[in-house]
Amino acid sequence: QVPLAESGGGSVQAGGSLRLSCAAAPGRTLSMYAVGWFRQVPGKEREFVAGAGWKGGSTYYADSVKGRFEISRDNDQATVHLEMNNLKPEDTAVYYCAARFQAAVATVVREPASNSWGQGTLVTVSS
Repeated sequence: QVPLAESGGGSVQAGGSLRLSCAAAPGRTLSMYAVGWFRQVPGKEREFVAGAGWKGGSTYYADSVKGRFEISRDNDQATVHLEMNNLKPEDTAVYYCAARFQAAVATVVREPASNSWGQGTLVTVSS
């Protein structure tokens, strides 16, 4: 388990951009962790948004965000970002990051109970 903290949420108009960050606790890195971004709207199930593998630079995206969102790691490997462009009202949600040591992104998605999770950051997109 690695403590995580998300930041960067806020309110934006449709078509705008936001950059979310998922930071490991001071002194920790995410270099050997698969990291996923998820989002949840009240009353709905949490859904996968994007993921980054822990080796090889692999990335994965939900169809709904492909071409608009980009997941990346800082060079220090302590922070993972989610660049969100051309935001739509349906992107409104609380966004969470999750991490799992030396796991596949698919495992991060399928076995959420064993992930480290951040507290979430709210993204609101108005039309």
